[in-house]
Amino acid sequence: MKRAEVVLVPIPAMGHIVALVEVAKLLVQRDDRLSTTVFIMHPTLDPSTTKYTQILAASTLPDRMQVINLPNLESIKPETKGRNWLTSLVKGQKSHVREYVSRIRNQSELNQDSPRIAGFIFDTFATGMKDVPNEFGVPWYVFSASGAAFIGSMLHLTALHDEQGVDLTELKNSEDELGIPCFAHPIPAKLLPSMVFEKESQTTFLEHARILTEARGILINTFIEFESYAINSLSDGKTPPVYPIGPIVKHVGDGGDLLSGEFNNYTDIMEWLDDQPPLSVMFLCFGSWGSFKEKQVREIAIALEHSGHRFLWSLRKPSQNGKAKSPSDYENFQSILPEGFLDRTAMNGKIIGWAPQVEILAHSAVGGFASHCGWNSTLESVRFGVPVATWPLYAEQQLNAFQMVIELGLAVEIKMDYRKDFYGDNEIIVSSEDILKAIKSVMEEDSEVRKKVKEMSRISEKTLVAGGSSFSSLGHLVEDMMDNIS
Repeated sequence: MKRAEVVLVPIPAMGHIVALVEVAKLLVQRDDRLSTTVFIMHPTLDPSTTKYTQILAASTLPDRMQVINLPNLESIKPETKGRNWLTSLVKGQKSHVREYVSRIRNQSELNQDSPRIAGFIFDTFATGMKDVPNEFGVPWYVFSASGAAFIGSMLHLTALHDEQGVDLTELKNSEDELGIPCFAHPIPAKLLPSMVFEKESQTTFLEHARILTEARGILINTFIEFESYAINSLSDGKTPPVYPIGPIVKHVGDGGDLLSGEFNNYTDIMEWLDDQPPLSVMFLCFGSWGSFKEKQVREIAIALEHSGHRFLWSLRKPSQNGKAKSPSDYENFQSILPEGFLDRTAMNGKIIGWAPQVEILAHSAVGGFASHCGWNSTLESVRFGVPVATWPLYAEQQLNAFQMVIELGLAVEIKMDYRKDFYGDNEIIVSSEDILKAIKSVMEEDSEVRKKVKEMSRISEKTLVAGGSSFSSLGHLVEDMMDNIS
């Protein structure tokens, strides 16, 4: 029996690592000829990701799967290297990955039963390591932890820049709308990914978009029925074959969230939810980098209190001095909330720090989700049938919010063009009225949005099982990989 190994390289950020680890699991579960190795680069973006990778390396993984933590490159840190630290990190880790591939290659030459490397799967922003598989004559694929519409917009914006000479930074505050092939509706230019609005990060964005076309294939964490328009737009003859293999969501019951055991309030949160009626709780959570300053926290609190709905609010403390660091948990919520708020809402609300998001969204008590619209969070809301109130903060989240609200009708808007300012005090304040309106809309029992999300949830359940669209797509990917070593 031919045995093959697949090497996976995520960028060192929580959502990206979690998604590629799940891809590695899917591959070994799908075909017993395959083994997988996930390389984790260090330093990671934040301390919780570092903790996650340590727990992951020590946890029980499926047979034929391993996670390897690469050496920590002390000289490269997100805060000291600015926006290009990731490029430096990928470059610095190349030699370690090359060494591993050489070892596998030597073993397979000495022993016919040893696996041969069938392919590399790089995160969209880790493709700077493509020289390694190219040197060994091994094909490589790209994995997008964002959706098909993001990949489509990446390619289109690069064509605008390279072929038509468009200065993308000028679109930042533009009132123009763009026709992008992956969207059925024109999209406001100001909702484009944050990276294209600044010269330095735009260079990185464009470089990776150009590299996409060199890949043997593009794996996307999505499914055909969810992003049919965007996926079809990528079948243009110029883009490598696309493999929609999602929704990759860490299901409850398959080991849970590795960080759950690290936080004392996990059991407390789940027990509180157990006591709430079905679909009665509004859940607010803004991702591993989501936090707001005091003025904005006050507006959210006013909206929640006036809504009358039960709520579970993951409230995190912003990093100090304008540094782009991930938020931490408050020691005392009273220091940030309006006076008396905790007492007045004690019967119907609960404020928490870190949140076990997947488990919460899967709970029957949750009826709505105020979210930053990170792609993993978007897929989790769809998978568990929870309608979203969109409040994007950074990266491609504004684009995801547009897709959910305008393209798909699976969400309502809090403020779609909100953009978090990590480096200054130019934070826009979203009013309690706007927040309240969205909460009421998303919690409406028989709303059209809720019906649509429930239907998409039912469809999403079927995609990854035999006969499903993503199951078939993964099968085609495995066939292509096995052909690489024949």
